[in-house]
Amino acid sequence: MSIPPAPAVPPAFPRRLGLTGSIGAGKSTVAALLRARGLTVLDADEQAHVVTREPETLAKIEQAFPGTVVGGVLDRAALGAAAFADPARLAVLNAIVHPRVRARMTALELEATLRGERWLVQDVPLLFEGGLEVGMHAVLVVDAPLEVRVARVMARSNLTREEVLARDARQTPAEEKRRKASYVIENVGELAELEPQVDAALKHLGIPVLPQQPTEEGTAEGGPSQS
Repeated sequence: MSIPPAPAVPPAFPRRLGLTGSIGAGKSTVAALLRARGLTVLDADEQAHVVTREPETLAKIEQAFPGTVVGGVLDRAALGAAAFADPARLAVLNAIVHPRVRARMTALELEATLRGERWLVQDVPLLFEGGLEVGMHAVLVVDAPLEVRVARVMARSNLTREEVLARDARQTPAEEKRRKASYVIENVGELAELEPQVDAALKHLGIPVLPQQPTEEGTAEGGPSQS
C-alpha cells in the first residue's frame, strides 16, 4: 500500500522588527544600514508614494482635496498644505492612503515569507500613532535631540522651523517612543558612530545578519546622518 505524501508545511512568517522615529531622527539612514546587513526593509513611505500614483487613489484624493491632482499627478506640496494643518483633514487623507499601504506591505511580507526570511523590518514613521507596534516582535526607535532634528529637516526641505515643529507635535512624543521601544539608537553624530549602535541593537534583539554589504552612495558618509 502506498503511503500518501506528507502535506506541505507552509513557511513560517518572519518575525517583524518595527523601525520608527520622530521627524529628522535619521530613520532612513538606519534603514539603509539594516539593508546593508542583509535584512529586508519594507518602507511604508515608499509604498505610500506608490499608491498615490495609482489612478483610483488619485481620484479619491482629488475628490476629498480638490486641486491637489494636476494632469493625473499628485501635487504633494498642495496636498500637504491642504491636509497637514488640520487633524480632521489629515484623518481623511490617512483613511484613503493607509489601507492601501497596509495591503501592499502585507503582500511584500508574504513574498519575504515565501523566501524563508526569519526577520524583516517594517519602516513605519507613524508606527505608534497607528497602534502597529502590537504586531511587532520588537521595535527599534531612532532618536536625536529636537533642535538637531529640526535643523536636519530644514536643511533638506523648504519647511520653516514652525512647520517642522508643527509636524513633530502631531507625532507621538519622542519620550513616549523611547519608553515603548525595545531598543533606542541615538543618532547625534557621524555615520561611523551610528553603525556600531545598529550592530549592538541587532545583537541585543537576537537578529542574525548576513555579511555586510556597502550602503548606497551618499548615505551620510563623512557627515551627520539626517533622514
